[in-house]
Amino acid sequence: MNSPGTNRSVSRMPSSHLGFVIHSAFVILVSSFFTLHAEDEYENAPIRYSDTSPNDATQRLESLIAAGKVKIDRSDPWTVLRDVMKQFDIPQESQVMVFSKTSKQNDRISPQTPRVVYFGDNAYVGYCLGGSIEVATIDPKLGPIFYVLDPYEEPAKPLHFQRDNSCLSCHGGSYTPEVPGLIVRSVYPGSEGHPIMSQGSTVVDTTTPFSDRWGGWYVTGRHGSMLHRGNVTATEKNDQTIDIDFKAGANVTNLAKFFDVTPYKRKQSDIVALMVLEHQSSVQNILTKANHAALRAMHMQTSLQRELGEPVMSEPTGTARRIIDHAAEDVVEALLFKDEAELPEGGIEGDPAFQTAFSTRAPQSSDGRSLKDFQLLHRLFKYRCSYMVYSLTFQHLTAPLKQTVLIRLWTVLEGKDTTGEYGYLSETERGHIRRILAETLPGAPAEWKKALAAK
Repeated sequence: MNSPGTNRSVSRMPSSHLGFVIHSAFVILVSSFFTLHAEDEYENAPIRYSDTSPNDATQRLESLIAAGKVKIDRSDPWTVLRDVMKQFDIPQESQVMVFSKTSKQNDRISPQTPRVVYFGDNAYVGYCLGGSIEVATIDPKLGPIFYVLDPYEEPAKPLHFQRDNSCLSCHGGSYTPEVPGLIVRSVYPGSEGHPIMSQGSTVVDTTTPFSDRWGGWYVTGRHGSMLHRGNVTATEKNDQTIDIDFKAGANVTNLAKFFDVTPYKRKQSDIVALMVLEHQSSVQNILTKANHAALRAMHMQTSLQRELGEPVMSEPTGTARRIIDHAAEDVVEALLFKDEAELPEGGIEGDPAFQTAFSTRAPQSSDGRSLKDFQLLHRLFKYRCSYMVYSLTFQHLTAPLKQTVLIRLWTVLEGKDTTGEYGYLSETERGHIRRILAETLPGAPAEWKKALAAK
């Protein structure tokens, strides 16, 4: 990037002056980019979210349906939902229920008619009784792509997934954070499900304390004496404080006392499934954000190099290098469950059916260990490296970012990190994670297997 001989107009300048010109040009380019487009960076080069045809499971499914290679049972909305989920590899056991009015179909959602949400590793669907099916599937570069499907459409008409970028009003801003993303929010819901705005809300991730989770959600499962916000509604007083009985929502195993569960095919909103969804959605957002940052950094670097007549480099340097290093650290922290909130004393108990469905076909090491093995006593998973390393977004991270992440990840797992940030990982746990990754991660560096063999 700093090769003065490649451009005659600047080659006569002293090297210090040249460095200032290049730095100033880069600052102007970056500043202009962020000033003009700070609210929707993902709509500009090189992402161009809305203008780019997605490469995701929904597009592939619609093509298969149109070609007659896949049939969807359109007898009723539940059969449509079931068959779509099957195509997206989403287990029915992943069902969770949200009753706060925090979705596109707010008029159909209430504590008496919760919305159901299901998820797989790379796809998410939601359904409100009498309403549309909402779909989000992952494009490796763009992030989640949002669709609406009308399950009541006449069977004579082709089934059509309508891309719906209006979802970005919530799923593309500060909640997600500033990238197309997924949201699991905890609010204080009123009696009809409306969030009590004066009390704010929490975007839930792996670090969120147990006591702050699930406001506006139904939760089934046991968790001892620690309380959460789920299963109950609140009343706002004149002084803007609230009246809410968290104990009434604790350790619930039957939702029938809250609403008529008859219309729903499954009756659970599993506590373990909720925690997995929160972890997965937050890591997905971090991966999307990191990848977008890296793509923009490299785009700005190569644009500047072309502008200055310099050789275009595929390796990041200078500011681009710093941006990618920072993004990689964010990814590694998320993958390794840094600052994970502790579970209640005695752990949690959820639906075994979800745990079985979730871990089915999980990649296993030669000694039978998996990143999807649950612990549920002190923490969510037995081995604190996220299974999201197998996700579409991680597997397709832009090359400089992925290489940086893998190097940093292995440095930590080998006990060579000097920051002290990952001291919560014991040598035994790090060793198990190293083996799992070396033996199961697609494209794992050959050095990982060699290092494993050397031990």
